[in-house]
Amino acid sequence: MRLALFQPDIPQNLGAAIRLAACLGVPLDVIEPCGFPLSDAAIRRAAMDYAAIAQVRRHSGWEAFRGDPARLGRLVLFTTKGATPFHDFPFRPDDVLLFGRESAGVPDEVHAAADARLLIPLAPGARSLNLVTAATLALGEALRQINAFPTGERTD
Repeated sequence: MRLALFQPDIPQNLGAAIRLAACLGVPLDVIEPCGFPLSDAAIRRAAMDYAAIAQVRRHSGWEAFRGDPARLGRLVLFTTKGATPFHDFPFRPDDVLLFGRESAGVPDEVHAAADARLLIPLAPGARSLNLVTAATLALGEALRQINAFPTGERTD
């Protein structure tokens, strides 16, 4: 299981996603360009003390991400244009959960490349969730289904 962010716009969301991925033991792919300057120092700063345990992989663009041999399995896109509710989808351990830009989602070519397009149902009148809130819901359900939550044994 991997979490992937397509060209994130908000550095605080990237920091929270790094923390989420680190705490749940899931690698994070960041598909650039980002909507803010991104450097290794910026990632460490955004991730606070979680940078040491996070598995963050940067990709220079969509094609670099698609060609990465570490990205095996299905590409599962979370989108407001999805038809299948995420909780009705059977996740697999090699899935990559992809989330688009906060401001614009993903372009048509990314939609077309996805193996599945999932929706997080919202209450009437609600437009969308915060990116990391959506990723938390999705990753939580996916890990629950495949029985892959961390053991919870603390090392501190």
